[in-house]
Amino acid sequence: MTQLTFASFDETGGEQHRAALAYVTEAFAEAILAGIESESFAQAALSAALRELVATYGEESVASFAQSLPDRIRAGEFTFALRH
Repeated sequence: MTQLTFASFDETGGEQHRAALAYVTEAFAEAILAGIESESFAQAALSAALRELVATYGEESVASFAQSLPDRIRAGEFTFALRH
């Protein structure tokens, strides 16, 4: 099985990554409009994503990948800054 790394994850970027993110963002907005709390949807989306990654790469690779997420989160990689 292929090893999941930040490099392999980021290499899926480009146009396909932007399109996939647009689909997820749209689903998030639709769920909120349907009355689903954003926290509930975010947790469900994260769970679904992790399940898919485990199915593709295996538990150990995904666990190693997840161990490095705190540094990326603290670095602001997933923070949306308000634009004025």
